[in-house]
Amino acid sequence: MTELKEELKGKIIEVLNLEDVASTDIQDDDALFGEGLGLDSIDALELIVLMDKDYGIKLSDPKNGKAIFESITTMASYISQNRTK
Repeated sequence: MTELKEELKGKIIEVLNLEDVASTDIQDDDALFGEGLGLDSIDALELIVLMDKDYGIKLSDPKNGKAIFESITTMASYISQNRTK
């Protein structure tokens, strides 16, 4: 799962155009929203698109997104259990 976490960090930086952030700046258990990486609701929509496009995961209930997008670790765990690609 370490490989998936690194892949996710790179994709998040690329998709969200986080020019001043390196993958080494993102810790696996840091919060992605609020105090941590500081992502917002627009970024959440981009992450939903990323999950669908790259991993074949469609989030039907946006309320689930809060738990899934809590950190790189929670995202990687969800993807590894639910991916279709």
